[in-house]
Amino acid sequence: MNPVFFLFLRRMRVPLLLLVVVYSIAIGGLVSIPGVDANGEPWRFDFFHAFYFITYTASTIGFGELPYAFTPAQRMWTTVSIYLTVLGWLYAFGAILALLQDPAFRRAIAEQRFGRAVARLNEPFYIVCGFGETGEMITRMLIRHKFRVVALDRDADRIASLELVEWGVDLPAMCADFRDPNRLLLAGLRHPRCRGIVPLSRDDEANVEAALAARLLNPRLQVVCRAQSDSARAKLPSFTTDEIVDPFEIFATQLALALNKPSAHALHETLGSLPGQTLPARQEPPRGLWLICGYGRFGSTVARHLQAEGITTRILEPKPDVAPPDAIVGAGTSRDALEAAGCREAVGLIAGTDTDTSNLAIAMTARTTNPRVFIVARENRDKNHPLFLAAPVDLVVETSRLLVNRIFAELTNPLLRRFLGFVCLQSEAWSAALYERVRADCDGRTPDTWEVRLHRDDAPAVVDALAAGRRIELGHLLRDPRAREERLPVLPLALLREGHFSCLPLEDMPLAIGDRLLFSGPLGAAATMEWVLGAANVLEYVESGAEVPDAYV
Repeated sequence: MNPVFFLFLRRMRVPLLLLVVVYSIAIGGLVSIPGVDANGEPWRFDFFHAFYFITYTASTIGFGELPYAFTPAQRMWTTVSIYLTVLGWLYAFGAILALLQDPAFRRAIAEQRFGRAVARLNEPFYIVCGFGETGEMITRMLIRHKFRVVALDRDADRIASLELVEWGVDLPAMCADFRDPNRLLLAGLRHPRCRGIVPLSRDDEANVEAALAARLLNPRLQVVCRAQSDSARAKLPSFTTDEIVDPFEIFATQLALALNKPSAHALHETLGSLPGQTLPARQEPPRGLWLICGYGRFGSTVARHLQAEGITTRILEPKPDVAPPDAIVGAGTSRDALEAAGCREAVGLIAGTDTDTSNLAIAMTARTTNPRVFIVARENRDKNHPLFLAAPVDLVVETSRLLVNRIFAELTNPLLRRFLGFVCLQSEAWSAALYERVRADCDGRTPDTWEVRLHRDDAPAVVDALAAGRRIELGHLLRDPRAREERLPVLPLALLREGHFSCLPLEDMPLAIGDRLLFSGPLGAAATMEWVLGAANVLEYVESGAEVPDAYV
């Protein structure tokens, strides 16, 4: 049974029964009391006309005494009936108003409305669980790339605030515990258009439970899960989660890469960032002694990666029970503690506590202690970003940005991660040459990276041409459909064919049905390439130069 209808019937049972009793008494009295017609003959109400009379009398409309003038007994009974029915309706309306304010009833209505909105979705969508700063940024990027989003969060105020944001499309959202499989099913977990689920809350255990439910209830879905604790990261591989996103691991890996291969790190930053942003400055952290202030989850992760790369580290931790045996106990906000830890001879310092104010204070104290030290500061809250930009910091660890970049790439462009893994294995000279090529095409902005699948849905013109036996080369896709002599500012990064992965394919390589191609270029280049992929006459033009009309006019 419909839960809203069930709740209504259950809560309105007494008022409805009261109205039935009141109407029965009023109608029964009218039927039993005799009246006099116009000729002085006795007459009585039948049940239908008595019901009709009580209906307009109870609603205080007052059509009068119909069909004949009443006797005193009838008028007396009518007076009693008016009081009875009006009081009955007042009680019923009061019960209805109380029901409308009942949290359970309002929640049932919200769930019903939410379920209908999800069922009506006709575009591919993702379920985002935990709608904080990271969830909002992921949602904006997915909507910009023509995906829809269904939002779940346990914070009612956060869900209510979504209605004040202009998304450009309807955003189904519900306050619910996304650990509950029934709520995930209501959010469209088995909807044919659902592409995946992204648990992003700060509660790792809740994320793990949502990922487990999604994997069991719909194994075909893509699951990208945020997890920072060791226990959560240990559980998730058992559920064959597609990607486990830990911002601390991401940063520690990138910092270690920047120390050994600055150009490879620059490629990661450039290709892995959201498109259209200012091109990040190339970072080349110095090698030598690094001082890590704060040995929590973040500090211990960074220390482990730096030590694996042969970098000397020294820990400064104010809590003796948290500090490792060889650490210096003290607060990084104290100049004496920094000097005791060796800040003057250190080449780098990481302010990695859980508090933004502490990290900013550590950075400013370290700068006055050693003006030449390379300072890395952890930013815990995105709203404090202007403070970190104004602080004497060389590199800001933006947790939200790291999560968004990795998750968005995993959801929309899985080939990119494989390509960046290949980059890490190459020499510094190879990475530097490729970085210069990418930077030359993006005009000071981070490039867009996109994947092209040579299937009928994504590239119908190319697939039809290949099926007809024509030779279509990679270079044909790189020509400008408005002037074939000009080349689009697009760089082919990788080709995946029948499980074989190759990087930087040549332009004269013939394409085949089923190929997956990875490109990078400025914003708008992907839309231009879609002309060639989808229109047979445009493909004919870039291939041979022949301008073939696609209509009679």
